[in-house]
Amino acid sequence: MTTDRRRPPLIAVVTLLTAVLTVLLIAFAWPSARSQPRDVPLAVSGPAPAVAQVQTALNQAIPGGFAITAVPDRQAAVQRIKDRDAYGAIVLDTGQPEVLTASAGGPAVAQILTQLAGRMHPDGAAKVTDIVPLPKEDPRGAGLAAGALPLVLGGIIAAAGLTQLVRSGAKRMIGALTFAVTGGLALAAVLQYWLGSFEGSYLGNAGVIAMSIGAISLTLLGLEWLIGAPGLALGSAVMMLLGNPLSGMTSAPEMLPSGWGTLGQFLPPGAAGTALRSVSFFDGNGAGRPLVVLGCWLLAGLLLCGLGALRGRGRAVPARHEASAVVA
Repeated sequence: MTTDRRRPPLIAVVTLLTAVLTVLLIAFAWPSARSQPRDVPLAVSGPAPAVAQVQTALNQAIPGGFAITAVPDRQAAVQRIKDRDAYGAIVLDTGQPEVLTASAGGPAVAQILTQLAGRMHPDGAAKVTDIVPLPKEDPRGAGLAAGALPLVLGGIIAAAGLTQLVRSGAKRMIGALTFAVTGGLALAAVLQYWLGSFEGSYLGNAGVIAMSIGAISLTLLGLEWLIGAPGLALGSAVMMLLGNPLSGMTSAPEMLPSGWGTLGQFLPPGAAGTALRSVSFFDGNGAGRPLVVLGCWLLAGLLLCGLGALRGRGRAVPARHEASAVVA
């Protein structure tokens, strides 16, 4: 005897698929299409009238694009850039203006500052100095920008694979943490030694990647443990549709639509991107907050897994009692 399962109408299936496709397009294309400077931290040194003149000119060129901080001299401006308190600086202490950039901190911002430099001198000869440049092997920062997706996919694949292939919850957690370490070492090796996209400490870069993968995979494992497949699907959608496009790894968080860049920095991909730039190119300056964010996600993932384990035990006890009653 066969039973026919009720299937949804074809129009409903097509409508759902169209909605999913539209959401994907919006999630990935909207941040890029609306990318422009929004309160990008910028240092300016020089006489007060000159600083005010530059601030007015910048507001006219890109309204609300830059948050300007006056500094005493060029050395102070350079230090703010190296401390990741500013993406660049304008030095007006001498006759010829100088624009300081840091392409390693955000190639898109550095490009905008370089373009603006041509407008700051009558003959368009303003000097541009890249204080913290990207590696010669990857002068556009393509490796780091492309690394956002593997970080997210690594966590999702780990959670999905372990859920399907490993029965024990404890072993799933051990597997997720082990994969985070091995995945971090592998991805950092490719990006640093093969593609030349990273500098600095290899173990430091690998550690940031491992924290990101571990934070995503443990969180998804915990959600699946608690509420089943819908939890895994929901968590994966948040990491993929929000975390990845809002990470700011292809530009900078301040280049994303207002508020969304900030949200992206509180998700693992965005925190990982900022921490990687800081650890790789800025001697760890500016890495404190994103590392705290990643640590909080790791703890949240462990907590979710713990709650899932407690819920599983709660279900197992009544089941054993029912089995005992049947035998008796």
